[in-house]
Amino acid sequence: MFGANLRAMARDYPSISELSRQLDINRTQFNRYLAGESFPRPDVLARICDFFDVDARVLLEPVSNLTMSQSVLEGPELREYFGTGAHPNEAQFPSGFYRFTRRSFFAPESYVIGLVRVWRNSQEQCFVRGFEAREAIRQQDLPMTPEYREFRGHILRLEAGIGFVIARRQAQSASYNFLAPVPSFENNFFAGYVSRTVPESVDSERIVRMVYEHLGTTFRRALEAGRGTGLVTEEQIPNFTRRLLKPQTPFR
Repeated sequence: MFGANLRAMARDYPSISELSRQLDINRTQFNRYLAGESFPRPDVLARICDFFDVDARVLLEPVSNLTMSQSVLEGPELREYFGTGAHPNEAQFPSGFYRFTRRSFFAPESYVIGLVRVWRNSQEQCFVRGFEAREAIRQQDLPMTPEYREFRGHILRLEAGIGFVIARRQAQSASYNFLAPVPSFENNFFAGYVSRTVPESVDSERIVRMVYEHLGTTFRRALEAGRGTGLVTEEQIPNFTRRLLKPQTPFR
């Protein structure tokens, strides 16, 4: 039963290798789980359940029978304020990989280009995951480990676009992001801003413009884009993205 459930839940992911990497499980061992030849240790099972938003009944019952956790936004307390369709659908904000560009908070003369992945769980709740740029982490004398650099967020549908709150582990830092679609040849650009959740300071900006470019769902395109991430100068930003960022215009 567990193997069948795991195969069903893995169908939404284009690569088993990438899925096993995200779960931090050896590929060979993960294949044993898929084949029903082995069961995970309690700590690994907890990791799998958390990732797929299910509980330990996944060992005994068909995953289609399990009750997934309800979004707090769609519960009785907030349903009338956020609506039952609190999450954007694929047409409003497609799943896949995105390249984002914004001005650096810690080096105002530079810009950050990063890569994130947007995905949905079985309830169509929408999430985002990425890693802070190494140069930005290094400038702050913070740990360079993937665990420290990783951030995740929850994406919501708004009347004028989409909004999401992003945080690193244990809410060590967080930001609010807003994006709206921008007319383009492939309709794959979104522009808006990101605001840091920090006290007011005269030494650094708290809110800057930001552009997201949808790259599709293939890992090849993501790997190509990943080679160009990090801190860049204004001149290194593609023309269309630079126009959307309006470097010479104050943010209002």
